[in-house]
Amino acid sequence: MLKAYIVDDEPLARDELKYLLIRSKQVEILGESDCLEDAIVDIPKLKPDLVFLDIELAEDNGLQLARHILTLDPLPAIVFATAYDEYALQAFELNALDYLLKPFDENRIQKTLEKIQHMQRIGEKENNSHLTLKKDHNGKIAVLIDERFVLLTCDDIVFIESSEGKSIIQTTEQTYKVNEALVVLEKKLIGGKFIRVHRSFIVNIDHIIEIEPWFNSTYNLIMKDSSKVPVSRTYVKELKHLLGF
Repeated sequence: MLKAYIVDDEPLARDELKYLLIRSKQVEILGESDCLEDAIVDIPKLKPDLVFLDIELAEDNGLQLARHILTLDPLPAIVFATAYDEYALQAFELNALDYLLKPFDENRIQKTLEKIQHMQRIGEKENNSHLTLKKDHNGKIAVLIDERFVLLTCDDIVFIESSEGKSIIQTTEQTYKVNEALVVLEKKLIGGKFIRVHRSFIVNIDHIIEIEPWFNSTYNLIMKDSSKVPVSRTYVKELKHLLGF
């Protein structure tokens, strides 16, 4: 059973969508909200499989919430459910699973549910592959770049940065922009040399050459390639424990 959360400021639209999802007998509605403020609190706590998200909210923009959702772990699928078609490109740039137009069509919703179930099956297979990869310690990671998979050597990765739902991988040789969120890549990385130091950054500790104190108990990491990576207060304790400073 899929677990869903709905964000829409129109009560009738929420009720219609809830009715169609429950009618499918494939979805459990974990919660709903009419604003970003409540959704930002509820979604990390409830951990839904997918979030149905309107774009034009009363005082907010659903695209802003989508960017926040992309920082979560586990990462729910995002389905935009809106009366406006002009945001479709921006939605898919944020790795949206689907884009539903109001009024909702039951058959169209069923196709969306089939799509998320298919993705879950693929994810389970990938998780099993990742476990095998970690046991083999072959030191490679496959990343999706422009609809093709490229193998990168983990030792060559300096850091990975989150950027609008995608990720920028900085290696010792070049920079790659990949079509995967940071939390997805984090699960693929092998061994204990990679550590999250900021909600938008993962670093390879083998490439750190200096730790620079910053303001409000934060730090900057100076890497071998002279780049700087910020460490937020949330991750300072873990970094200190790992590096012993």
